[in-house]
Amino acid sequence: MARLVWGLRGYGLIVAMWVRSTMAYRASFALAATGSAVLNALDFVAISIMFRHVDGLGGFSLPEVALLYGTSSVSLGLADLLLGNSERVGARIRDGSLDTMLVRPVPVFAQLAADRFALRRVGRISQGLGVLVWALTAVDVAWTPGRVLLVPVMVVAGAAIFAAVFVAGAAFQFVAGDAAEVQNSFTYGGTTMLQYPPGVFARELVRGVTFVVPLAFVNWVPALHVLGRPDPVGLPGWAAYASPVVAVVALVPASLAWRAGVRAYRSTGS
Repeated sequence: MARLVWGLRGYGLIVAMWVRSTMAYRASFALAATGSAVLNALDFVAISIMFRHVDGLGGFSLPEVALLYGTSSVSLGLADLLLGNSERVGARIRDGSLDTMLVRPVPVFAQLAADRFALRRVGRISQGLGVLVWALTAVDVAWTPGRVLLVPVMVVAGAAIFAAVFVAGAAFQFVAGDAAEVQNSFTYGGTTMLQYPPGVFARELVRGVTFVVPLAFVNWVPALHVLGRPDPVGLPGWAAYASPVVAVVALVPASLAWRAGVRAYRSTGS
């Protein structure tokens, strides 16, 4: 626990330093954040244009797809904001700059995740949150206390699941050397997939992202419960509330893999 608190404190200090640096040029930050929001909004614009030509997508209406889009975008945005820079570990391994982090009195992962903290990424979060709010007001759902509670739970738990993917991807780069694009296929590629109903994908793919890499628990499984729709892989009803447990189960081995990678690291030799 003491080590965790120590790491969080170091992470917070580094983040605060980069935030102060960013806010020294507030106009630049505002333009960058706005640009990020606009670029991400184009994805939802494309979905909206699609619905001008079809009545439904995989049996889902536009507000229902917007619910999937908003939850996955906000979850990835939170994980990307907090841990997105961990994908740079491969470059640091290759150029030897990871050695510098190893001799500092702060956990390596805290330094890596907080390094060059990009506050502009709040643009993705705000844009996804805007779509999510609209979806919640437009979707035809009989709201109950359980369903209302499930929305913030799936967003936070989804961010934790994406965080586990970031950590596991960073650990894998100790072996692969440069696997940032492989990691991106599960994070950015994963959130693009989760923006669409599971019914438009092959059943084998849906099973893979449910039981192997549990991205389905970011929003598919809980959102289907909120919308009152059956689960395509036949999960029981209580699985809709299992996202926090799945996040913990995913984070533990990812963290152990990271520790193993750091311990096996032998520098570049230069």
